[in-house]
Amino acid sequence: MNQRIISFSLMITIYSALTFYIGWNGWVWLHSAFGLQDKWIYGFIVGLISFSYLIGYFLKKMAIFKVVGAYWFGFLQYAVLFLPLANLVALILIVFNFPAIAVVNWIGGIVFSAFLIVFIYGSYNAYSPIVRRFSISIPNQAGNLSKLRIAMASDMHFGRLSGLEHARRLVREVNSLNPDIILLPGDIIDDDPEPFIQKKMGDVLKGLSAPLGVYGVLGNHEYYGGGIPRFLQEMERIGITILLDDVITIADSFYLAGRKDKTDRNRKSIAELLSDKPLTLPILMMDHQPSDLIQAEKNQVDLLLSGHTHRGQMAPNHLITRRMFEVDWGYLKKNQLHTIVSSGFGFWGPPLRIGSRSEIIQIDVSFKESK
Repeated sequence: MNQRIISFSLMITIYSALTFYIGWNGWVWLHSAFGLQDKWIYGFIVGLISFSYLIGYFLKKMAIFKVVGAYWFGFLQYAVLFLPLANLVALILIVFNFPAIAVVNWIGGIVFSAFLIVFIYGSYNAYSPIVRRFSISIPNQAGNLSKLRIAMASDMHFGRLSGLEHARRLVREVNSLNPDIILLPGDIIDDDPEPFIQKKMGDVLKGLSAPLGVYGVLGNHEYYGGGIPRFLQEMERIGITILLDDVITIADSFYLAGRKDKTDRNRKSIAELLSDKPLTLPILMMDHQPSDLIQAEKNQVDLLLSGHTHRGQMAPNHLITRRMFEVDWGYLKKNQLHTIVSSGFGFWGPPLRIGSRSEIIQIDVSFKESK
């Protein structure tokens, strides 16, 4: 317990110091360029904004704090990248006898413009999904099916910022693909199911339509919210089947397996999940986190669909996800196993995507034709 307190205190201290550094840079520019005077009110506002997400966690009914906090995280990341460089350039120019006030004003204006570009471009990428298309061949017979079109969307994080209009985009874009089956591999909601239910977003998702049905699995954020029973009840109401370490047969043609998220310590291994299934039909699997590719390959899974990574969501975070996962985005083939990882339809935290894009995946599968 004491170790946790020490770790939390250290984290808060470092975070507060970082916030002070960012706030100080803002104050220097605003004071120099616009004559801002009241540093105490300014400091209070910066402090309130920087701790908004934490405040919103405890004051759940005051959603504005979570929204402000989400945007702050995006600002924080790029402030850490932009400000040290800006400070270094300003220092060099001042050392070479450029007027200090002019340097502060111009450098501050450039940094502010960079933030505007990031937020405008990042918001466009977050709210303007594209369709990525893949065609794969599975050399197994799938009953009477020779072809299958899958529409896949992961990591919608439906809630406060990924809201009703974004849900309508999903339904409109997915249905326009005329899929045979729709698969949603996790993080359908953003933690707490309450905003999703309160906004009646389920009634929008009820419009998803495919002849072979709509299926999903849990992601880590469904666990974080602690409202899984309520979430499952809502999914059942709107006709989306959530697979919880389940394997079902679709149209007597292929197996569809859905794993619990890696967050769940009681989830089955892939071998346990498939132990009683004869390898007579193709196996399609949803697993929110793309972390068990070797096990999927060994157990004869033909197609593995995942999300979770967001491709880092905001560059240069993709450099981290690229090292964490064998495939953090896109397509990878290992022997018979086709793996496709989506960067996600929604976003976590700030509604920003830099170096990634909100997306829907269309997969056209061809099977070995029966004789």
